[in-house]
Amino acid sequence: MIENREAGSYNSTMISRRLENAIRKSLEFSPAVGIVGPRQSGKTTLARMIARNYGKPVIHLDLENPQDVIKLDHPQIYLQQYIDHIVILDEAQRKPELFPLLRYMIDQDRRPGRFLILGSASPALKRQASESLAGRIIYHELSPFSLDEMQQNGWDTIKRLWMRGGYPQSYLAKTDEQASVWMRNFIQTHLEKDMPALGVRVPATTLYRFWTMLAHCHGQLWNSSRLAESMGVDPKSARRYLDILEETFMIRQLQPFFSNLKKRLVKSPKVYIRDSGLLHSLLNISSYDDLCTNPVLGESWEGFCIEQVLAIKPPEYNAYFYRTRSAVAAEIDLVLAKGVNVEIALEIKYSLTPKLTKSSINAINTLKPKKTWVIYPGDDSYPIKENIWTLPIAQIEKIFSNS
Repeated sequence: MIENREAGSYNSTMISRRLENAIRKSLEFSPAVGIVGPRQSGKTTLARMIARNYGKPVIHLDLENPQDVIKLDHPQIYLQQYIDHIVILDEAQRKPELFPLLRYMIDQDRRPGRFLILGSASPALKRQASESLAGRIIYHELSPFSLDEMQQNGWDTIKRLWMRGGYPQSYLAKTDEQASVWMRNFIQTHLEKDMPALGVRVPATTLYRFWTMLAHCHGQLWNSSRLAESMGVDPKSARRYLDILEETFMIRQLQPFFSNLKKRLVKSPKVYIRDSGLLHSLLNISSYDDLCTNPVLGESWEGFCIEQVLAIKPPEYNAYFYRTRSAVAAEIDLVLAKGVNVEIALEIKYSLTPKLTKSSINAINTLKPKKTWVIYPGDDSYPIKENIWTLPIAQIEKIFSNS
């Protein structure tokens, strides 16, 4: 759960996080559990709540706190004092040399629920985990709030989550203006402080310009040459910038689905700003009225809906988009497959009277999904054709309940 506390006020809103039960179950059999995700997504609050109710004493070390870092000058001596505790290591990527020690301590005593490791998923954190804790840790990704975590899913809630995004301090802000200020500060802090702390040596102004350009290309195919030329850098640098933002959960690369290698298929990923609030902030869209008159409206809705679907997607499904380059155009926004078998196709429309385009119908006829949903902002689910139904965004859990 998340509590929203603001200076001079208290908002008693409590929002349960979807991952809470899964993390608890992992702690029951794994000696180490990791919670990774973007900064300010609620990792620390969730970890403390889980640990508090876990039935063991808790020691919390924040590796951004100099006093806690000093405690780990001799980490083995310090941590051995708390062998019967659950140890929370917050922002663990800041001290990667701890991972070999954690491996040793776990191998000496593999009792479940010893360490809860939080991190912003830097390359260093991933590398150390793969080298040192393979087979000893289960990772969970905590994203900002999603619609299924809201206590209500009426249009006011949907609109607020879409406009402000899911970061707790933005979504729970008293006003849109406060939310906008928070998002601008988040972007600045991420570029000027978080990135250097993760070992990124790209100037903040360069990454900000690149991030903003990506926002203008939200939902479009990745074109490294075009962005590199606009930035005045080489395509390899543009690719590196893209990977940096992906590894810190700021953007998503949605890969294309290849069902038939003989077809002329698009091979580049589509790129989305993962949090819709950050997208709007980067584009200087400060209100819902501004969004409704902005050319990015449809792409913003598409990216928002994709994130809501992926938030509840069972792990056995892989997500893609589908598009051909052939004379007979075929395109679908989101394909959910098990292996090479397409189970579900999703088209996303910001319209109260959604209709499938010819290219969408061509894609459906080619892919032959078991069911196709057209996600839209309306209230009713009704059939368009055989195995093709409209689906209100408030009812997206139906995607997987009947599959």
